[in-house]
Amino acid sequence: MSQKKNENDKIAKLNADLEHWKNEYYRAYADMQNLRKQVEKEHREAIRYRAVGFIENLLPILDGFHMALQAEVKSEEMKNFLIGFEFIYRNLLSVLENEGVSEISPKVGDEFDPSTMQALETIYDENAKPNKILKVNAKGYKLHERLIRPSIVVVSTNKKDEPKKEENNSPEMDA
Repeated sequence: MSQKKNENDKIAKLNADLEHWKNEYYRAYADMQNLRKQVEKEHREAIRYRAVGFIENLLPILDGFHMALQAEVKSEEMKNFLIGFEFIYRNLLSVLENEGVSEISPKVGDEFDPSTMQALETIYDENAKPNKILKVNAKGYKLHERLIRPSIVVVSTNKKDEPKKEENNSPEMDA
């Protein structure tokens, strides 16, 4: 009888070991599947946003085109150059849009949006409602949903800057 009990104990121990290693296998398999999914997701993200650095390098060029196109035309020759610049600028924007780049172009009077804009300065303007855009210094850009550069704007405020009182912390001198 003791031999049969020993065999039953061995069988129970082997079954427990079997369950333990089966659970370890399933855990390792699940971890491997999760890792594979994470690597695939990171790979898709890397491909989707591969052009961020390149686009960041293009932004000063786009800004230059934008400023040139805003210039006042004084001669017919300059007008012809600007027509060519505008053609190149539009083609460049079209190519970037095909790659998923979109311009963030706020207008004067729009509400300030901190998620897509950066306030370069706030100015008190009694005629404007607070948190409204007074001037756009540079357009912003997104690649798909990712912000590459926020729009740079000047925003109105309803608080006047009060001159700060300077405290004299120097020791008084008795004469």
